[in-house]
Amino acid sequence: MSTNASQPTAAQQKELARKLEEYIEKIHYSDRYSDDSYEYRHVILPKQLLKMIPKDYFQPDDTGVLRLLKESEWRGIGITQSLGWEHYEVHAPEPHVLLFRRAKNFVAPSNPQARFKDVRRK
Repeated sequence: MSTNASQPTAAQQKELARKLEEYIEKIHYSDRYSDDSYEYRHVILPKQLLKMIPKDYFQPDDTGVLRLLKESEWRGIGITQSLGWEHYEVHAPEPHVLLFRRAKNFVAPSNPQARFKDVRRK
């Protein structure tokens, strides 16, 4: 039995990357809505993208529902939003819909020093 059978070929990896990019482009971001404390939005992942998410991002009970993700995790699967958003809820009947919120008065930290370093690197 060969161990290479479980290793994707370069062509398979390229195709997987192409599909992933295609799915990421199809992520839908709702308009923002708010209450007195938070602004909210929901993000709808293409169902094909949901199938590509690492198994450890899901709840351990095999229901196919995502657990609450850290910012690095949801950004890692292709979700792009401005700073301050928190994945705060999952909706089991629609596991491809992620609910986000952030404080209504959220102000992104400004760090002119970091911006200067970024400009110099380019």
